[in-house]
Amino acid sequence: MRLVTWSSAGVPARAGALIDGDTRIVDLAAAYEAGHGGAAPASLTSILGLIEGGADASAQARDMLVDPARSALVARDAAHLHAPLQPPPQLRDFSCFEQHLRNSFAAARRFKVRKADDPEAAYRALGTAEEDAVLDTFKRQPIYYKANRFSVVGADDDVIWPSYSRAMDFELEWACYIARPVKDVQVEDARSAIFGYTIYNDFSARDAQAWEMSGQLGPAKGKDFDTGNVMGPCLVTADEIPDPYDLTMIARVNGEEWGRGTTRDMGWTFEQVIAHVSRSETLHPGEALGSGTVGTGCGLEQMRYLKPDDVVELEVERIGILRSRLIRP
Repeated sequence: MRLVTWSSAGVPARAGALIDGDTRIVDLAAAYEAGHGGAAPASLTSILGLIEGGADASAQARDMLVDPARSALVARDAAHLHAPLQPPPQLRDFSCFEQHLRNSFAAARRFKVRKADDPEAAYRALGTAEEDAVLDTFKRQPIYYKANRFSVVGADDDVIWPSYSRAMDFELEWACYIARPVKDVQVEDARSAIFGYTIYNDFSARDAQAWEMSGQLGPAKGKDFDTGNVMGPCLVTADEIPDPYDLTMIARVNGEEWGRGTTRDMGWTFEQVIAHVSRSETLHPGEALGSGTVGTGCGLEQMRYLKPDDVVELEVERIGILRSRLIRP
């Protein structure tokens, strides 16, 4: 299923599923009520309720997609898509792509020496001890931070440029959602804990991030601003993606390709990060785990930044395209 949370004029946010090449939405609760003549169960009114309802709720939702009543159909263009879960119960963002780290470190060093008399010589002279320490940690274990779940928005929401930043960037990521409570799960059993996947654009205020990360905590205001975490356009259930580690990822700004990668390059898989986080800690249904940025999947790696009114498109094979417009008030 390609699940969405949608609303329209006079209709509050509710659960649906995309059909017909993502051109129409089946209102799951309306489909149930049309076919059964009674109120829909809670598991069909929200995506979180559906996840918490387990296999039975998912099977019931799939039944609603078989010959749904005309009254339960909504044109995609007539609906407003929120994030699949807005907000998710918890949001962690990992760093699973080594090439992104290496590219970003190199770009940051070049930025530091850009005004030197001989930038290339100054670049070569810079030490890399701090970068090497991060990469050593990356190779030892998954690394992550807890993001602001309340800043999560969806495919049809504009991203508002934070007032304190002059250097805005996007990040091409994808994410998985937890299907059931898990604790101390083994890697080989963790695939069954994944309910599905979505695209994740982790917008970043790079100037704020650069200042605050020297404090050895964070990121904080580099990431935490309203509308900064964009997820969608839909949640694709795990059964629709037999091999999640063979998906092409593409980033475009105003139609120009800025980056391309593949989920195959994840140094840590979602199964591995679930096993890591669940050590002595329970993960709950609906929690979201971000992959971190794929190599070349942001402007920082190319020393390029966004401008007001730029439109960023992130595409992940089998999931779709997440399109966001960056607005500077």
